[in-house]
Amino acid sequence: MWRRWHSQQLTVNSGRGYNRMSASFNLSREERVLAGGKGAGGFLKLAVVFLAILAIGIGVFKPLINAQRLGLDLKGGVHVLIQAQSTPDHAVTPDDMAALERVMRDRVDQLGIAEPVIQREGSDRLIIELAGVSNPEEAIKMIGKTAQLEFKTSDGQVVVSGKDLKDAKAIIDQQTREPQITLQFNAEGTKKFADVTKKLASSYPYGDPKRAIGIYLDQQLLTNPQVKEAIPNGQAIISGGFANFEEAANLAALLRGGALPVPVQIIERRTVGPTLGADSLAKSKTAIIVGLIAIALFMLLIYRLPGVVADFSLIVYGLIVMAVLWGLKATLTLPGIAGLLLSVGMAVDANIIIYEHIKEELRNGKTLRAAIDAGFKRAFTTIFDSNATTVLAAIVLYFLGSGTVRGFAITLSLGIAASMFTAITLTRFLLHLVVGVPAFHNLWLFGVKEEQIPAAARGEI
Repeated sequence: MWRRWHSQQLTVNSGRGYNRMSASFNLSREERVLAGGKGAGGFLKLAVVFLAILAIGIGVFKPLINAQRLGLDLKGGVHVLIQAQSTPDHAVTPDDMAALERVMRDRVDQLGIAEPVIQREGSDRLIIELAGVSNPEEAIKMIGKTAQLEFKTSDGQVVVSGKDLKDAKAIIDQQTREPQITLQFNAEGTKKFADVTKKLASSYPYGDPKRAIGIYLDQQLLTNPQVKEAIPNGQAIISGGFANFEEAANLAALLRGGALPVPVQIIERRTVGPTLGADSLAKSKTAIIVGLIAIALFMLLIYRLPGVVADFSLIVYGLIVMAVLWGLKATLTLPGIAGLLLSVGMAVDANIIIYEHIKEELRNGKTLRAAIDAGFKRAFTTIFDSNATTVLAAIVLYFLGSGTVRGFAITLSLGIAASMFTAITLTRFLLHLVVGVPAFHNLWLFGVKEEQIPAAARGEI
């Protein structure tokens, strides 16, 4: 009589056909008690890991989603592409672009706009994205202003400029109730201003046009006040000509941010309304939820128990990606979401490749643990090559593409890196935990039918 032991069934050739017994092993009572204890411990370990993943996913995932920075297409706002202009006397240099980027960042910060996106494109262009702006037209207007402040005497001589400015604040005059801007010069500017006001006050009578100092912004005269006396404290006031306090506050913010080092031209502008952004966000959330549910059901129905493992791996994948995006303070856009969804598909594809190899090894008669190890080993090269070529394409897109294309490339690369970890490392770990539970030693749970196993592997002689 020939016997071949399997994890689920014992087949015995008794001369009257095959007598199949549903058992793990033909063990003594003491051995069965010991095996049962190990099985209980394995099930407890598996349950703890799965419940921990589920609890962390439920508790952390939503806060991570809400903490993400949203781009214009999801939140609404202003997209502006500006180009630095060369002049006959001066060509735009990398130093000019660095200074332009710095001034723009300071200017936007002064305006109180949260989470702006400011990045270079090419050698002479700058992309500025301001999400959630309530007054897009005013924001665009302020971005394009050179904000070159100059104090000139009547003969056109520039005595003090914006470079000598330390601070600028908008206030309301307590007597006239009109908005004003108070200026505070730095040490060098204070000395220059004191010298010129002293000279004018002592050289010309009050009321003489030559005793005035004109205040110009971008070559336009704002005000032309008379110098009453020498001003040694480095302070000046711009008054008159402001329609309201907001206009004065915006100009003060521009002056604090500094003048642009080179002239600029707005060559592209795009405004996304908050309603359209909210609608895009809602549709994106719906698409993601429906897609993830469909993937989870597909893996469960086709691959059964390994499909459940894949679904839990996807939970960890999502947590990793969202946490890294939040940590990097990346801005999530529609192309970025597309990149994430594509990487989810590649993560699922990796699991499918692994599971098909595992099923093939099981059909060849290997035990569950041996089939899992062999399946991962055979699938690794295919998965690595596929992901590597996709990452290379994403790198090319990042260096040759514009802002939105770069967002797609970044999220795709990040998603692929996370999927490699969850598919190769985490899924294997979870499957080994599953194998440690004797109750799961059923080939049907792994999508394999017994009749698909060769007769010799089943012990049929």
